[in-house]
Amino acid sequence: MLKGRAVWKKLTPLARASATPAGQGVRRAGLNHVRSPTLVPVAPMSTGGLGGNADNKLYALLVGVACLGGGVYAYRTIRGDKQRYEDRMSEIASRPNKFSASQQTTDVKEEAPEAPEQSPQPPASETIAVLPSAEVPAPDDTTDPSPDPVQSAAPPAVNNESTPAAESPAGSAAGSAAEPASAAADSAPVDPAPSPALLPSHAPYLLIGGGTASFAAARSIRARDPGARVLIVTEEPDLPYMRPPLSKELWFSDDPGVTDTLRFKQWNGKERSIYFQPPSFYISPEDLNSAENGGVAVLTGKKVVHMDVRGNKVQLDDHTDISYDKCLIATGGVPRNLQVIERAGEDVVKRTTLFRNVEDFKALDKVSRSVTSITIIGGGFLGSELACALGRRKNESGLEVIQMFPEKGNMGKVLPEYLSNWTTEKVKNEGVKVITEALVKAVDYKDDKVEIQLKDGRTVSTDHIVAAVGLEPNVDLAKSAGLEVDSDFGGYRVNAELQARSNIWVAGDASCFYDIRLGRRRVEHHDHAVVSGRLAGENMTGANKPYWHQSMFWSDLGPDVGYEAIGIVDSSLPTVGVFAKATPKDTPKAATDESGTGIRSESETEGVAAALPATPSAAAVAVAPPAPAQPPPGRHRDDYGKGVIFYLRDKVVVGIILWNVFNRMPVARKIIKDGEQHADLNEVAKLFNIHED
Repeated sequence: MLKGRAVWKKLTPLARASATPAGQGVRRAGLNHVRSPTLVPVAPMSTGGLGGNADNKLYALLVGVACLGGGVYAYRTIRGDKQRYEDRMSEIASRPNKFSASQQTTDVKEEAPEAPEQSPQPPASETIAVLPSAEVPAPDDTTDPSPDPVQSAAPPAVNNESTPAAESPAGSAAGSAAEPASAAADSAPVDPAPSPALLPSHAPYLLIGGGTASFAAARSIRARDPGARVLIVTEEPDLPYMRPPLSKELWFSDDPGVTDTLRFKQWNGKERSIYFQPPSFYISPEDLNSAENGGVAVLTGKKVVHMDVRGNKVQLDDHTDISYDKCLIATGGVPRNLQVIERAGEDVVKRTTLFRNVEDFKALDKVSRSVTSITIIGGGFLGSELACALGRRKNESGLEVIQMFPEKGNMGKVLPEYLSNWTTEKVKNEGVKVITEALVKAVDYKDDKVEIQLKDGRTVSTDHIVAAVGLEPNVDLAKSAGLEVDSDFGGYRVNAELQARSNIWVAGDASCFYDIRLGRRRVEHHDHAVVSGRLAGENMTGANKPYWHQSMFWSDLGPDVGYEAIGIVDSSLPTVGVFAKATPKDTPKAATDESGTGIRSESETEGVAAALPATPSAAAVAVAPPAPAQPPPGRHRDDYGKGVIFYLRDKVVVGIILWNVFNRMPVARKIIKDGEQHADLNEVAKLFNIHED
């Protein structure tokens, strides 16, 4: 282009000089045409021969040369650009071939017999074999049959300890996931971030927590939406299981391997596992999105640490993100500990059990067989059940079991005082040393013993402590999710449909719900987890049902004494107790023989209660209940075989305990639901058939 401009600048003056005289000659010839027919040029050309034709030819020649030069230049420029473009494309196309050739050369070197000795294989956790989306290698003799539990949101991949693979464009295109890693990959620094593994990046139904509430919700979702895809994420290494047997039936098993099998005999003699369903019931997380009919997958050993409500996604502790359409928070709770134990030092802490899950059961069972003394701090449901269970081992191994609590009697915060005292005697009969009104002041470790100092000066020396002092709802996600936590009861505040947000529900121990009959509450029992989880699952599929179910709870002090309760059972409330003589069928064992199940928490439907006869209503004035600490008139302290205890608030029944009375919970549920005053609670007690032999 620069050459063409230079030529044109040289030719332009000549073209202008030749064109000006020629034009003048033509104009003058036209003016003189009338007077003289001859054409005489006024001025000759500055160059060339005589006559105008010679000048015009020279001008045409110059213009032609300029055009020809411009055309030649344009042709050469276009041709050169085309050649450079073809060379560039050839260079780009040759790059994969060069990489493949280098990879093949490296592979040949690694396949040599001496290569494994010179360059050992990296650990399985650092090697990922990329597979086609629908292909997973079948396990062989060199593959670990137990897949790595770590999952992520990457496309399908599988850990393979025997045939690691390098991720390269050529290798991915060829689908050769089983080829050895290249030397360059071996020498590259290891990424500290966790290796991606198989995990769906999206779950239509995401359930946080692997307890009873989550399983009940999953079952409910699948019942209403048979093709639903449900993902349960749990911190525990186990599939969903029921917790009550951990402090009850498992301790009475005759099987020495019960800690491994986790199977137990119910009071009716039938055997079952603590797990709700066998592993075959679930699908693997990596197959969740590809399963034709959906299913329930459980991701174990993972914790949700962050929740993005606006983005509809959560983050796991391995930095994996999972998005969801609808989410259930069923994180349950964590056992409380005494501050004096936490401040006592490592020697005391490692000799203390906070009983909650399967691992705690296994650890305490092992401890109970290796020490001579265990002290249980707490007189509630869990503490009393464990005291009775461990007390049975006193006759077997000479184990000393001590139970201490600040109340005057066992279950003192729940039972009226006369019944609490009677229960305390029953616990002592199980081989337990009971210390009442015990307030722990300090805990020390001296001379291979844990020394517990009480505020009244008493000292207890023991080998191991079990702290059973309550449960703290797990609300770790409240801050990141922006969810409200109830300041009085704890737990996530939810509406009548158990919703915390438009697409987030909360069930189980972590939910603080509004009871339309009893006000805002938080319940920590198995039956509530079952019912609230089931309702949350229904509402996640569009049912929009309110939660007005009155959940029940139960506790057994061995196979001979058991009770079921519903509503608000607080020993500070006025109570009325109606008792009768017990018969051999009035025991937990007999009750399970009749019902065919050892788990009395499967809630009866409200339809059963609705079909029951109406309870006697109040007369003009309700009879005033006796004082809480007073036993029923005419009853002896050892004659509380079976009965009904009514808890009243403003002369209305708000709670009921069925003492060795079983399978009548629908009646109690209906009485509380009606919310009426009653003139004679003895008449109401007849609805429970306690006087029948």
